[in-house]
Amino acid sequence: MPNEPLNVLFICSRNQWRSPTAEAVWRNHPDLRARSAGTSPSARRRVSADDIRWAGAIFVMEKKHRSRLQAEFGEAIADRPIHVLDIPDEYQYMDPELVDLLKASVGSILGLP
Repeated sequence: MPNEPLNVLFICSRNQWRSPTAEAVWRNHPDLRARSAGTSPSARRRVSADDIRWAGAIFVMEKKHRSRLQAEFGEAIADRPIHVLDIPDEYQYMDPELVDLLKASVGSILGLP
């Protein structure tokens, strides 16, 4: 019986460029289910406790996003792996360089081609 896909949550500040790009890049991978959200009150889609519960792995673009998740969701994220990608807020949606960074970093962390 095949394994269930891993639920992967991508987080940036406003859920405008970086995390939606990550979601788009990984959305169709057969071993993953991808979702994205933001930490800012003005995010297009704000991260929720349901998102945290859903996620098997969480990828944040910067350390400040991990800190915000820890401050807001505390115990809910204590048992979730949170990976900091160190991708600065200097890319537009689907920027080819951003896509390459996301493929390389997330693929390496999860052991995916």
